[in-house]
Amino acid sequence: MKIKIIGGGLAGCECAYQLLKRGYSVDLYEMRPSVGTPAHKTDKLCELVCSNSLKSTDVATSQGALKKEAKALDCFVLRVAETCAVPAGGALAVDRELFSEKVEQELFSMPNLNLIREECDEIDDWTVIAAGPLASQKLTDKIALLSGEEHLHFYDAVAPIVKKESIDMDHAFFAGRYGKGGEDYLNLPLDKEEYYAFVKELVSAERALLRDFEKGDVFEACMPVEVMAARGEDTLRFGPLRPVGLTDPATGRRPYAVVQLRKEDAAGNLYNLVGFQTNLKFGEQKRVFGMIPALKDAEFVRYGVMHRNTFINAPALLNDDFSLKKNGTVFFAGQISGVEGYMESIVGGLMCAINIDRKARGLEPILPPETTLTGSLMRYVSTPNPDFQPMHVSFALLPSIEGIRDKKKRKEEYGKRAVSDMERFVSENI
Repeated sequence: MKIKIIGGGLAGCECAYQLLKRGYSVDLYEMRPSVGTPAHKTDKLCELVCSNSLKSTDVATSQGALKKEAKALDCFVLRVAETCAVPAGGALAVDRELFSEKVEQELFSMPNLNLIREECDEIDDWTVIAAGPLASQKLTDKIALLSGEEHLHFYDAVAPIVKKESIDMDHAFFAGRYGKGGEDYLNLPLDKEEYYAFVKELVSAERALLRDFEKGDVFEACMPVEVMAARGEDTLRFGPLRPVGLTDPATGRRPYAVVQLRKEDAAGNLYNLVGFQTNLKFGEQKRVFGMIPALKDAEFVRYGVMHRNTFINAPALLNDDFSLKKNGTVFFAGQISGVEGYMESIVGGLMCAINIDRKARGLEPILPPETTLTGSLMRYVSTPNPDFQPMHVSFALLPSIEGIRDKKKRKEEYGKRAVSDMERFVSENI
C-alpha cells in the first residue's frame, strides 16, 4: 500500500520513517528546490529554520517529558537529533547541516521510499499534509477548498497564556461587564500610577524582528498591543484595558484600567491575556507584563507571537488522531495541523503514521492517555475552541496532580507520570 506525504520537514520525515518501518511504500513530496520559501535556505529534508534547539531534556519540563515519550514511541527524528547534538546546557541543540544529512541518509537507505522533488497540490485518500507553516499557494488553495476558507489561517497573532495557579488572586477578581458573563473573565485592576508606568515600559520595550515576508500580512488584521499603546497614553484605557462596567470588590470603585483574562482551556488552568497580541521579545513580555500586580509572578505557558504561520482551525476540521473529519484517510501533521514547535510537529507526524497503519488494517485509531503530553496535544487540537490558536505542549494541559505544594516537585511528578503512562501505552498497544 502506498501513502502520499506532502512536505519533507520534521513531521513529514518522521511520518515517512514510521510508515516505511511498518512496510508501506511512501511517496514523499518536497517542493524545494524547484519552489522555494522565504525562510528555507537549502533543499535538504528536515531543515531547521527558526532555531537549532529542540529545547529542554529535563523530564521536569513539558519539553523534556515529551522527548521521553517520543523515545518510548521509537521516534526517528529525535534519535537522529541526539547523534548531531552540540553543547547547549540542558537543551538538545543540533548541528543543522549534519542533522539534515543524517535524516536523509537513513531515509534513503530504506526500501520503498520515493522522494519526489516537485510541488504537490493533489490531496487523495491516504495523504498526509505536512507542508508546514509556509505551504505553497497552490496547496493552500486546495486546502481552503477542502476545509473551507474560513478554517485556514495565514498568520499567528496571539496573546500570551499564563497558568491560573501563578496569578496573584489578591489583585484579581471575576466579573463580566455590567454584571454579564459571570466568571467568564478574570479582571486584573490597575490604578493610575500602575497604568502609566506599564504603558511607558510597554512602548519602549524591545521588539522581535519580523522577516521581510511577514511585515505586511501579520499586522493587517491585528495590531500589537505595544503599537496601540504608542498612539497615546490613554489608548489602551479606552481599548482593551477599558474599565467600564466593572467594579473592583476590593475598593468598591471602578478601576482606572483593567486587564482582562479569559479561560483558554475547559478546566480553567490556563488564561489568555485578552487583546495582548504582541511582537515583544519573550524576555520583555515577562518583564513588562509582570508589572501588572496580579502577574508579578506569572508563569507563561505561551508568549505572544506575531508571525507568518499557515494553519488550519483544527477543532473544526480534525479528529483527535489528526485525520480529517470529512475524510478519515486524509491527515494533517506538524504546524499546519495547529501545533506549535519542533518536537510537537515530530510527534504529530509519528502519531499520524501509527493511526494510518491501524486504519489500513481495519483497526480503530488510538491516542495516548490524557496524562501524557502527546495525548493532551492530540486532544487540544480536536477540542472545540472558538478562539483556537496553535499551542506548545504544557503540563497545564494535563489533569491536575493534587497535594504537592512544591512547584518543582509537582512538575517532576507531571513528567514522571506522563512518561510512565506513555511507556505503558506503548507496551499495550504498539
